[in-house]
Amino acid sequence: MAYITLKRSALFHNLDIITQECGSKDKIALVLKDNAYGHGLLEIAKLAYEYGITKAVVRNVNEAELISDYFEYILILADITPCKNPKFCYTINTLEDIKKIHVNCRVELKIDSGMHRSGLKEEELAEAFKQIKERGLKLEALFSHHRSADTLSSEWFWQKKNFQRIKNSARKLHDDTLRFHLNNSAALFREGTCEDEMVRVGIAAYGCLELDKTLNRPNLQPVLSLYAKKLLQRNLHVNERIGYNGTYCAKNEQQIATYDIGYADGFMRCTSKYTTPSGAEVLGRISMDNTSFSSIEDDLLIFSDARELAKTTSTISYEVLTSLKPHLKRKII
Repeated sequence: MAYITLKRSALFHNLDIITQECGSKDKIALVLKDNAYGHGLLEIAKLAYEYGITKAVVRNVNEAELISDYFEYILILADITPCKNPKFCYTINTLEDIKKIHVNCRVELKIDSGMHRSGLKEEELAEAFKQIKERGLKLEALFSHHRSADTLSSEWFWQKKNFQRIKNSARKLHDDTLRFHLNNSAALFREGTCEDEMVRVGIAAYGCLELDKTLNRPNLQPVLSLYAKKLLQRNLHVNERIGYNGTYCAKNEQQIATYDIGYADGFMRCTSKYTTPSGAEVLGRISMDNTSFSSIEDDLLIFSDARELAKTTSTISYEVLTSLKPHLKRKII
């Protein structure tokens, strides 16, 4: 069956660079949401624990519960399902969320500093602090999210200025124990310095960070490679066609093979014009469970850098990686 390899040395190499950039591994909150960007939630959690990362960021309580043994602090971005685990910290995105969270739970307040996707409005800050106190919640931090940190534009400075104003207001309304964080992967390397108490690092840890060519780009290494196993091989004769609707027609005699990878595994149908790193071309349309290639290798490397596959479909590495299904076996090498 098709499988994934995860390169321990690449992950640790990336975390070394990130640690140097932010000043301390204690500041790193590794983003593990959505199956660790397709890498495997438990596999990456165990490696992060081995490296010494103590903070994680997930999407929901289920993810948090699965990795609770590996981290001291887990920020949950989009779920307020009741849970008494003292390691869990819930994100407040709206004033209505405050009423739904159990007394004594740890919370972080997300504020909209310009992305206009989620988070409280700046003018709701005082009311949020009031309700959090009345509800008996433990407020840990206030954070926001960049909308264009990876692009050279004035929006970077505009949003930083907005967040600084929000921080100043928050400090007047709350005691000095409140922490703040804005930086994601792109912002960390664009900043040059790290004043935040925490940095939410996702795609940089996995080695697929993409930045504008004019910005400083760190020497990160992709962690994940996708392989497919040969199901069968055959000689294709001139004018024989392959797959649904016969979209590929052989112009000469050639050896081909069919592999156990398809769109049900996350190898998307829109990549049917793809050529692998070894030069093997997809022949015809990608099917649900298998794909034909101009290769007869037993184990075919589909990609070792999700950014390269993403280019062929005008998408981003995030989509390529998170499309990889959990049923694919993941091997740490």
